[in-house]
Amino acid sequence: MSYYKHHVFFCTNQRSNGDTSCQDFHAAEMRDYAKQRCKELGLHKDQQVRINSAGCLNRCELGPVVVIYPEATWYTWVDKTDIDEIIESHLVNGKPVERLLLD
Repeated sequence: MSYYKHHVFFCTNQRSNGDTSCQDFHAAEMRDYAKQRCKELGLHKDQQVRINSAGCLNRCELGPVVVIYPEATWYTWVDKTDIDEIIESHLVNGKPVERLLLD
């Protein structure tokens, strides 16, 4: 059993060689936004949701990446609206956001 109901990792890697990386898409800002929204919704209490940074998840070529455990659900996102949808649909209601899933 996982300690958290959902453990969310945002890749915030910035590649030094100039190759595309998640931080090119303001991943740290989106992580902070997700953390704040989860606090506003009370999801940070009682080990429900933990938002963390991750180093390179090695999928940067697919756009910015976030992965949610224990389900191992991989997402990409474009903006805060997508982050809101992931929070509401996946974290609150337990339903993956099909349009944002990564294979």
